[in-house]
Amino acid sequence: MIDIEVLHRVAATLAERKAASPDASYVSSLYAKGTDAICKKVAEEAAETIMAAKDGNRLHLVWEVTDVWFHTMVLLSHFGLTVDDVLAEFRRREGVSGIDEKKSRTAG
Repeated sequence: MIDIEVLHRVAATLAERKAASPDASYVSSLYAKGTDAICKKVAEEAAETIMAAKDGNRLHLVWEVTDVWFHTMVLLSHFGLTVDDVLAEFRRREGVSGIDEKKSRTAG
């Protein structure tokens, strides 16, 4: 089982990086570039994840998924959200049909 605390530690570090100089921190430089740059990085890492999956290299896939998770956490932090917000949504969806859940988001 994953140690959820590692995600909380990463989230705390990401929050701290908001106050750091963009010259001193990769994450701070992403924050300084704004939403578009962060989204571009998430998309890039997602594409690399797809390529790793198609290659069938399990270790490479893990590396790329880790990159996607990390950059997605940067995006969440940029908007003042954390992994706990995502976990709460997973809890809400647990046991709900994917079809029903999707309909509930488009019904309004």
